[in-house]
Amino acid sequence: MEVWPGSPWPLGATPGEAGANFAVVSEIAEQVVLCLFDAGGAETRLPLPEFDDGVWHGFVPGVSSGQRYGYRVTGPYDPARGLRCNPAKLLLDPYAKATAGRLVWGKSLLGYPPGDPDGRSDLDSAPSVPRSLVADPSFAWGAHRQPSTPYRDTIIYELHVKGFTQTRRDVPPELRGTYAGLACAPVVEYLAGLGVTAVELLPVHQFITPGDLAKRGLANYWGYNTIGFFAPHDGYSAAVRAGRAGGQVAEFQAMVQALHAAGLEVLLDVVFNHTAEGGHLGPTLCFRGLDNPGYYRLVPGDLRRYVDTTGTGNSVNADNPACLRMITDSLRYWVSVMHVDGFRFDLATTLARERGDFDRLAAFFDIVAQDPVISQVKLIAEPWDVGQPDSYSVGRFPALWSEWNGRYRDTVRDFWRGSKRVLPDFATRIAGSSDLYGAARRRPSASVNFITAHDGFTLRDLVSYNRKRNRANGERNRDGASDNRSWNCGVEGPSDDPQILALRARQSRALLGTLLLSRGVPMILGGDELGRTQGGNNNAYCQDNPVSWFDWDAADAGLTAYTRRVIAVRRAHPVLRRGRYLADPGYVVWYTPKGRPMTVSDWQSPGRKSIAVYVDGTVAPDLDAHGRPMLDDDVLILVNGSPRPVTFTIPEVGKQCSWRTEVNSFDLPADPAWCQPTGVSDTTGAPGMVSSGTSAGSADQAQIGANGHLTVRQRSFVLLLAPQSGR
Repeated sequence: MEVWPGSPWPLGATPGEAGANFAVVSEIAEQVVLCLFDAGGAETRLPLPEFDDGVWHGFVPGVSSGQRYGYRVTGPYDPARGLRCNPAKLLLDPYAKATAGRLVWGKSLLGYPPGDPDGRSDLDSAPSVPRSLVADPSFAWGAHRQPSTPYRDTIIYELHVKGFTQTRRDVPPELRGTYAGLACAPVVEYLAGLGVTAVELLPVHQFITPGDLAKRGLANYWGYNTIGFFAPHDGYSAAVRAGRAGGQVAEFQAMVQALHAAGLEVLLDVVFNHTAEGGHLGPTLCFRGLDNPGYYRLVPGDLRRYVDTTGTGNSVNADNPACLRMITDSLRYWVSVMHVDGFRFDLATTLARERGDFDRLAAFFDIVAQDPVISQVKLIAEPWDVGQPDSYSVGRFPALWSEWNGRYRDTVRDFWRGSKRVLPDFATRIAGSSDLYGAARRRPSASVNFITAHDGFTLRDLVSYNRKRNRANGERNRDGASDNRSWNCGVEGPSDDPQILALRARQSRALLGTLLLSRGVPMILGGDELGRTQGGNNNAYCQDNPVSWFDWDAADAGLTAYTRRVIAVRRAHPVLRRGRYLADPGYVVWYTPKGRPMTVSDWQSPGRKSIAVYVDGTVAPDLDAHGRPMLDDDVLILVNGSPRPVTFTIPEVGKQCSWRTEVNSFDLPADPAWCQPTGVSDTTGAPGMVSSGTSAGSADQAQIGANGHLTVRQRSFVLLLAPQSGR
């Protein structure tokens, strides 16, 4: 076959009318060979004829979308110098837009003979590795518009593409566990009806299951083992299941289109900190064979090995211009071509380690901030990695970024399980964590608040287990966190005791309600609103089975209705989601249960577990979409974290208000209409009456005493709203 010089840009395989251009980076290669495969698997090898500024390239006439291909690289093989080129190993294209085929674990995947890590293996790996696909990502988006939800209005729902729909009866069997399944009308309607504004998908970049898991009959369910940063994972594609190789690209785009039409943003959990090739004894699948020192950070003085700040065996070399370009090209592609709305960066601290230390002025941050495409979407950091003194970097990321706030998670868990000396930190967390972000002039939206995530207990398990139950993972229960700050409510694991079940339900509502009413961006772990359990497994990364899948038949309808209600209240009232901290004395006042402002000694009292916070809805530091001051109801939240009921005195500022109960985490009202929000101005209760806005006689109604008292039950909170007209 004829090969023309082609172009060094764009990288990857780009189809055109006359053929396809191929371009791949390797600064150390002596020759890069393009390998084309026909339908029967026969291989044609075509040396790329041109090399410019580290890029090998060529144009092959007649090649079109659907062509399977890979690369072989001839060059130095010297592990002692960090060089691992081996033409016997077929390599995936780092810029492949789709892949086809499955990985078959065996000796041929290794660049060295077993037992001789400095030697070179001549076993051909082509029969055992997937192929890259020439793909055309064009899509008929039509009049499509992205939601572009402001941060302060955002509510994130973290979900797994497969697990979310795998058991849903209203999704056709052939679509369950796929992008198309997530785009089904009943699924989209559920998410939109819940009230969340964004779905955060666990990794959907092409990934593989590591060999050690495959040997144990387990799977890489979470997907944190990326081998292709531009390709949607083919295992989640109904089109690929039906035999349409490459169909995952359009299927993913159609899913985004359907979610956007319902007002839901799509965020991707991306894993640019490491790759699926693992440590120095891992397989040669792509990056290692192309340019090992270019793509990976190597240990100074021992270039055989990789710097490992990820716990996976390797760390991506974001200091290298070509590697950094790949990361930013990938981000830009998913925004511009696949139309996603933002990213959550796994172990993001690793990407900013220049010369070993975390640097908020790192090149990665600079490039992202200056990019006209990437800088306009949501960027969320998991602000830690492993194995370094500065691994925990919460609050240290630069402007433009939001962060998973691990301090929020730990503090709120501690407060509701009854820990002492937590109240001051609890108040700081629910008020937006100004101690972490305020000094750098970052907004409360810099804090992505969460109580549970994929990594750890579900909400149901958080209130049901004191100890993890991870033996099914095959690691002797040594994996997963041991410090979970959980409380089993008196019985370890499942229970049929009505009192235990009622306590667990109340704890769940208190935790979820706190999350959704805190200042910042709330993130719900998908399934928490259903009461989903993993049987105490707090590290179900390898459980592609009912342990991890959503059990829709066992859903807790009451908890779902409660979650829907609290989300609706948050969305209906700007005062609950303003983009400023709860710090202005004229705007916010913290009270003791006796109705007097908190003093320094009150805050320092070690056993204090109850507090009230008043937020004046007439103060308007923020503007609405039309540039007008935002005005809303006054807010009073009464929080009782103690194991006994506490009687609160309604503060003087609110005595003249007509208060109504919008949320009470202790009991669910019998009236099913409770799950719907009341409007800002549709309640006209008499002064001194606290009501839920439901029909007269509701179990949730309560009287404020003549002296302005209201009893809040143990381990619960009450949210009261008062219209300005009642003051």
